[in-house]
Amino acid sequence: MADLFDNPMGLDGFEFVEFTAPRKGILEPVFESMGFVKVARHKSKDVELWRQGDINFITNYEPGSHAYYYAIEHGPSACGMAFRVKDAQFAYAEALRKGAQPIEIETGAMELRLPAIKGIGGANLYLIDRYKEGETIYDIDFKWLEGVDRHPEGCGFHTLDHLTHNVYRGRMQYWADFYSKLFNFREIRYFDIKGEYTGLLSKAMTAPDGKIRIPLNEEASAGGQIEEFLMKYNGEGIQHIAFACDDLIACWDRLKKQGVKFMTAPPETYYQMLEERLPGHGEPVGELQARGILLDGTTEGGQPRLLLQIFSETVLGPVFFEFIQRKEDEGFGEGNFKALFESIERDQVARGIVGKKEQAKA
Repeated sequence: MADLFDNPMGLDGFEFVEFTAPRKGILEPVFESMGFVKVARHKSKDVELWRQGDINFITNYEPGSHAYYYAIEHGPSACGMAFRVKDAQFAYAEALRKGAQPIEIETGAMELRLPAIKGIGGANLYLIDRYKEGETIYDIDFKWLEGVDRHPEGCGFHTLDHLTHNVYRGRMQYWADFYSKLFNFREIRYFDIKGEYTGLLSKAMTAPDGKIRIPLNEEASAGGQIEEFLMKYNGEGIQHIAFACDDLIACWDRLKKQGVKFMTAPPETYYQMLEERLPGHGEPVGELQARGILLDGTTEGGQPRLLLQIFSETVLGPVFFEFIQRKEDEGFGEGNFKALFESIERDQVARGIVGKKEQAKA
């Protein structure tokens, strides 16, 4: 995707997401079920690199590290993320000049002194300029595992599409300003979703490179799914991580075979209304319905621009994953957003989290 607007920090997509957990054996089965393969191990730290396509996950169990203490506070979680930039030192200096808080990276995931600032929920936000093939940060700090493909196809996902943040009520604008001020993100979508019992507000922020997307979610009223996340997670943080592919139906079949469980599918009426909502979309509705895959976008002007998406169950504490296929649509599934919200709300009702209390108030 071409540059959308001025890119003063030289952003160029995501480099990695850093994960942690109170102990080993929690993250790894989840990664494997989604097609990720362990491809490298840090030369001196208890840190490993997992990969699928161009998506990099780092697991960090190093004692005394930022990740170690993050796991104590939040449990299994994404404790850091990295943006690719053209010049890391320049971007870091600019971020500090604009008010970012520096992070001590002596005990980070690398031996390299990677510049980092404080991000959502205290997670590290790294700035990486070494990502050219053969000259990456992993080529310096890690030992590649013998006989393992360094870019495994996995389940067919190739790109990290977006990282959604859940924030406290009243804090959505703070984080929107954080990304706008430091990196020149722009708000491209705004949602005000109301379910039967609860609601949420969301701002979809996109970076000037068109590759880094950060939706922000805030509770609209007490007792909803964002509040439940914040309680379980013990603070603000990354709620879900989305992967992009070129054939979601095929990828879904691979995920299902690997044992991935998905959120509750929308009702049959959702698929019955697709042709009315998206006339001439051309997608195999029966195939989508059989898998619970959602379809959104527009067909105006006779040129379909579509987004296919589906979500896993919560698999790391309250954190879950999203699987998408973009067909010229650069949105976040606005038409499906309410369907997802209502799906999570139905699960909350089934678990007694919401519903009874709200009905008693009525």
